[in-house]
Amino acid sequence: MNKRLATTFILISVMLDSMGIGLILPVMPDLIQEVEGQGIGQAAVWGGILATIFAAMQFLFGPTLGSLSDRYGRRPVLIISLVIMAFDYVLMALAHTIWFLIIARLIGGITAATQSTSAAYMADISEPHEKAANFGLIGAAFGMGFVLGPLLGGLLAEFGTRAPFWAAAFLAAANAIFGYFILPETVTDKIRRPFAWRRANPLGAFRNIGALPGLKRLLLITFVYTIAFFVYPGVWAYFGAEQFGWGPGMIGLSLGVFGVGIALVQGLLIKPIINRIGERKAVILGLSIDVLAFVALGFITNGWVALAFTPLTALGSIAGPALQGIMSRTAPDDQQGELQGTVTSINAVATIVAPLTVTQTFWYFTSQNAPFYLPGAPFLLSAVLTIGCIFVFMQTPRPARARVV
Repeated sequence: MNKRLATTFILISVMLDSMGIGLILPVMPDLIQEVEGQGIGQAAVWGGILATIFAAMQFLFGPTLGSLSDRYGRRPVLIISLVIMAFDYVLMALAHTIWFLIIARLIGGITAATQSTSAAYMADISEPHEKAANFGLIGAAFGMGFVLGPLLGGLLAEFGTRAPFWAAAFLAAANAIFGYFILPETVTDKIRRPFAWRRANPLGAFRNIGALPGLKRLLLITFVYTIAFFVYPGVWAYFGAEQFGWGPGMIGLSLGVFGVGIALVQGLLIKPIINRIGERKAVILGLSIDVLAFVALGFITNGWVALAFTPLTALGSIAGPALQGIMSRTAPDDQQGELQGTVTSINAVATIVAPLTVTQTFWYFTSQNAPFYLPGAPFLLSAVLTIGCIFVFMQTPRPARARVV
């Protein structure tokens, strides 16, 4: 097995998942207006509906794909999903009605749930002490996709609203071909688990995974922390415009700097930090740094000072991979797909809840009816949520390494 080539394929797959979303963002308003023949306001409404559909499909199908990969292997699930993803982008490129876009987002949300299978594959090829660092590489790949997607999408938009979709289809198909020739299977008969629908749905998967000692609290922390961290993509553009008077260019630059920072931290710093202090202390350190960053951003009124805090906010991202590493070592080998599918579903629900939570908080504290004017209020809310995560995590006992039964 060529571990390096397999790892490269997994990281490219994760990057394409995040890059594919960002790639099409710059043209979605124009595309929706083009197929609907209505104004930007109505396009925004449809854009929100399409985003919710996408997240709902991730919630519903994350555990299903994870369980399928535990039964039939990671390789077929990943490669078939990439082929379907390419077909989905072709559908969006050819769409001339809003219903075509809805169908495409239904398919896209299902195939994007392969993040769970990618994480399970990474867990399969990692030694227990390597898992958190390798999950950091996945986070770095996701961060780079977050940065590159909008940049490439904006450039391709010069060639028309359909160009980014054709590019995304080509990238997904090319990676499927790459994986077909180099990706070995990691699920052996020793860890293969029978597929059961009662475990392959979000509620059933959560019930089975939550029954493992200590995992229910860790999944709760994952859910709350995802809501807290969503304050960046959720309100950063509105916060930057209101608090600092930034235009689109400066907002895009600041998000790009943040994405690069996360990619560097998770790609380069996770391993030495965990080797030095261990996963549990890395979780506490990352969450504590996040609290400091959230509180600072809650009160900062100078845009350049906010940019200077970018390295601090990026450093807090060590908490996610360290937490994922602990959960992966807790679950037995034949439940890695189910675990990662459950995490994907939890993150999807948090992604549905978070935008409403942080944007409503921002709206309230910038409205005339607010008791006081505070555009940074969503960051203070995130600080409170993260403090709660620290408290729950410190009360969680060290879980034992699970075995296949």
